[in-house]
This record gives sequence, structure tokens and C-alpha cells, in this order.
Amino acid sequence: RHVASMVLMKMKEIAEAYLGSVVKNAVVTVPAYFNDSQRQATKDAGVISGLNVMRIINEPTAAAIAYGLDKKATSTGEKNVLIFDLGGGTFDVSLLTIEEGIFEVKATAGDTHLGGEDFDNRMVNHFVEEFKRNDKKDIS
Repeated sequence: RHVASMVLMKMKEIAEAYLGSVVKNAVVTVPAYFNDSQRQATKDAGVISGLNVMRIINEPTAAAIAYGLDKKATSTGEKNVLIFDLGGGTFDVSLLTIEEGIFEVKATAGDTHLGGEDFDNRMVNHFVEEFKRNDKKDIS
């Protein structure tokens, strides 16, 4: 909680400096696989950092909102959306249902050990091997 509250406090400071006004309320995103106690801990961290956490939203839902998927409907009724999130440290796939502006996470799956650093390491190894093959030098 304390580390999360420090991160939220810093984000609050950055937002206030950018906006030029006090930030009191926030909507915070969390991974879709967070359980209730992790969500509550995130909310508590917001309170510790001086924020009124109005809502905790799943990251896939936030992505769908950011892309305006609730407003890009070509037809009325229920829509199913697959959100593919290959991020800095995790890989997540979530199935959302959107109907009349209401988002519901139907399923989520992923790998918490697949993401940014994994790709960085593989790319470094690949280019070290390429350099060996092309230039006959070991730069590792």
C-alpha cells in the first residue's frame, strides 16, 4: 500500500503541476486479474496519497473507453470486444461486453511474466548473435 500511495502521490503532484490546480478526485486503473483485496489496497493507497478514489476500473475497460469503443457502435445492442494488452511487464487478454455504455469484463487471462523485459532480453540476445554472425565480434 505504501509504495502504491507514493506512486499515486507523485502522479497527483505531476497532474497538479500540469493542470495548475488541486487534484482531489481520481479514477484509478488496475489489472483485470486483481482480486477484491488488491483493489481495496489500491483504493486505500489513493486515500493515503490524498485522493478521493471515485472508482477503480479494470485496465481493459479503461483501454476500451480511451479508444471510444462505447461510442463507435455501428449497430445497437450488445458488443463483444477482445482487448489485447502486451504491456511493459505483462500480457493480458480480456473479453468485454459493451451495451448502452456499460462495460462488463466477461473473461480475462494472461501471463504476468511476459512483457517488456522479456522482449528486451530476447532482442539484445538476437542482436548480439547477429553481430557475431555478420561482424565476427562478440559484444556480449
